[in-house]
Amino acid sequence: MFVIVRHGNTFEADEPPRRIGARTDLPLTATGIAQAHALGAHFAALGWRFSRMLISPLARTRATAQAILARQAAGATAILPEPCAWLNEIDHGPDENRSEEAVLARIGMPALAAWDARAEPPPGWHVDGDTRRSAWRDLFDEAGAQSTLLVTSNGAARFALLADAALMAAAPALQSLKLPTGGYGVIRRGSGGALEVPIWGKRP
Repeated sequence: MFVIVRHGNTFEADEPPRRIGARTDLPLTATGIAQAHALGAHFAALGWRFSRMLISPLARTRATAQAILARQAAGATAILPEPCAWLNEIDHGPDENRSEEAVLARIGMPALAAWDARAEPPPGWHVDGDTRRSAWRDLFDEAGAQSTLLVTSNGAARFALLADAALMAAAPALQSLKLPTGGYGVIRRGSGGALEVPIWGKRP
């Protein structure tokens, strides 16, 4: 089982959101910290114990991961978060740290819709989708029976759904490729061996 978590909030409700990527390493807000602890409590209540954790190198993902680890059962085998470069957030190029209004004015709604629906990057964004899809495929093939937790960002998580034919076929039925902040998705192998997505976009 692969549990894919998007880090908690980096903007409070009264702050206008901006396009924050790999070059802007914001900490979690108070709300984001609460979301991270809620994820940890939720997974603990479900009895989910992780044998491996992969994380983006950013501060917001590291903090989210630590809050989840803190709620793993006492006496469970301790795991250490493994920094993973391909889980890092994308680079928004000229749109990095700019408001949504400014981003839309530069790239237009069709380009943003193509990113949200098919992970096609707008001009100037640095994504390296082929490398990300390949890394997800390798993980799905190599993980075996391990229960793996991945803590990452919105730009990176969506490529999990684009790395496998069965997942791509399931994606149109999902509400979005995006995970909400403080939310998660689950990918697992079904009884026939194909990958499936029983949960995507859930926030405890």
